[in-house]
Amino acid sequence: MLPLKHKQTFYAVLALVLVAGFAIKVSVAVRAANPAVSLPPPEMNPSVSQSNARETAVLSGGCFWGVQGVFEHVAGVKRVVAGYAGGDKNTATYEQVSTGTTGHAETVEITFDPRKISFGQILQIFFSVAHDPTELNRQGPDEGTQYRSEIFYNDSRQREVAQAYIAQLDRTHILTAPIVTRVDPNKGFFSAEDYHQDYLIHHPESMYVVFNDLPKVANLRKLFPEFYLESPVRALKTQSSKG
Repeated sequence: MLPLKHKQTFYAVLALVLVAGFAIKVSVAVRAANPAVSLPPPEMNPSVSQSNARETAVLSGGCFWGVQGVFEHVAGVKRVVAGYAGGDKNTATYEQVSTGTTGHAETVEITFDPRKISFGQILQIFFSVAHDPTELNRQGPDEGTQYRSEIFYNDSRQREVAQAYIAQLDRTHILTAPIVTRVDPNKGFFSAEDYHQDYLIHHPESMYVVFNDLPKVANLRKLFPEFYLESPVRALKTQSSKG
């Protein structure tokens, strides 16, 4: 993710291009920058105890605004928090993570009801619409290791499901390039600053969101109508005005 002030300038320029009469060309470029494909469900998708009403998935796939925004519209999800994982607690701030030197990735922690949606189905949506798992250390306009694709598993079952699903997708060659998603243990998730939470809900007019993130939510609705929620869940009950 670009620094906020640079991001705002970049997408303001794109908006002027649209006004200048290049809407068709830019819209084609936007669609190309937001690929989506309906991937098959995981072949390995073990059931969980019907008494277990809560599970978490910790996923990194580029700017956490968009990944959070997608999963806030998924049925069975109780809460999605934007944050950081992969580094130490004392470097888990936006300013430090943005340098790309902390080991952190922009990450979301998804709390969901496994009786309504499985971990495997979470991964199916993650790979299909939330990000491009074939891009190495980048997503769209954002470059750096902090934008890498990674699954931070919480137990051996999640590890096995993630590894088997990646192998399944690579074996079928349904994607145009090999998957580069890392699978590593979750050694700590740290919530991001309040102004990053529920960003799509509070800033739907942001040009970055319009070009990069709202198409992902639209793809979720199109490809997974059985899981789509019109009214999103929220990470915070109140929202800081800083943005």
